[in-house]
Amino acid sequence: MATVKGASEVKAFFAQLPAQLESKLLRGAARAAANVVAAEAKERSVSSAVTNAIKVATKEEDGRIIGKVQVKGRGAYLAPWLEYGTDPHFISVDDNQRNGMSVRKVNQSVDDKASLKIGDKFVGATVFHPGAQPHPFLRPALDSKEGEAIKAAQHYITSRVSRAGIMGSDEGDAS
Repeated sequence: MATVKGASEVKAFFAQLPAQLESKLLRGAARAAANVVAAEAKERSVSSAVTNAIKVATKEEDGRIIGKVQVKGRGAYLAPWLEYGTDPHFISVDDNQRNGMSVRKVNQSVDDKASLKIGDKFVGATVFHPGAQPHPFLRPALDSKEGEAIKAAQHYITSRVSRAGIMGSDEGDAS
């Protein structure tokens, strides 16, 4: 009768393999791909505040690993205006910010002039903003770097799988 050595080690290896695939390999691959897109988005952004707010994150959701390029933190509020532009609009003091005061009183409480102030110039009780042109940076980054991002994820995977197991962490460098 034949005997098998190492069966318990093989069983243990296969038992921990799904967790290693998820935590080390797939999240790292997602991060590597997202890093490629994030770098391109930073290059395309025309706002340093938005550029500094571009971040990469990964998560597991419904059995899937998701890599995200997101705009979070200081400057993030500018991203939709930058990506899509703005329509022409009026600017005035919001009613819920007035505390019962007129625009004139609001401005007088800040300065002696009865006007909204842009920079050092007083411009009146309301201002018509002509809108802002869009400067897309997120979607074009994904569109132009999709293939490179896939290659980065594949490189991450192939460089970390060997007969000895799965090496590395979920850091997902773009190398």
